[in-house]
Amino acid sequence: MNTITIEGQLRTESGKKATRQLRSQDQVPGVIYGGASEINFSAPSSAFKTLVYTSEFNLANVTVDGKSYRCILKDLQFGKVSDKLIHIDLLELVDDKKVIATLPIKFTGVPAGVKEGGKLVIKMKTLKVKTYPKYLQECIEVNINALELNGNIRVEDVKVDQIEILNSPRIPIASVTMTRQLKQDEATAPKAAAAAAPAAAAAKAAPAAAAKK
Repeated sequence: MNTITIEGQLRTESGKKATRQLRSQDQVPGVIYGGASEINFSAPSSAFKTLVYTSEFNLANVTVDGKSYRCILKDLQFGKVSDKLIHIDLLELVDDKKVIATLPIKFTGVPAGVKEGGKLVIKMKTLKVKTYPKYLQECIEVNINALELNGNIRVEDVKVDQIEILNSPRIPIASVTMTRQLKQDEATAPKAAAAAAPAAAAAKAAPAAAAKK
């Protein structure tokens, strides 16, 4: 799994004044929790870019005061005016403690309903899961080959070994809907068949009439 390396500095002072000073130096204050004790630290805002501004799931190896902490991203805070990252919460991974994480979904295959002219609609891009750190993975693969026209794949259909999915089971994550063209084709098909019926009947009756003569 991809791991982002972050070099941080231990924060010894707290409060708004100390926080403002850090941010004026383009430093982002953060907290690492979940382990033996909470670690208050800061690091340059640039160090968090590949961890924060991505749809991928990454681990973070954060070094603070000579010690390394293996973490996952837990929470973010952005400035209301500047929209810059102003605080970050990381969760330390402990081997024997389950963690809750959000993993991206990777859809594989081509739905049967798309081959029939339908349109694939992605309704969820991530799933919330609970598992031990050693079972965390970059994404959850969902094969959609069997997804038929007007069909759904729901959360309950996704099964991953050693991982508990926490989202509501009945929520659809992907579906195949009818396109406008397909709806028009289905609507006009009965009319075309009905219009062709008299002509077909007449063509069938013509040989019979000729035979009588």
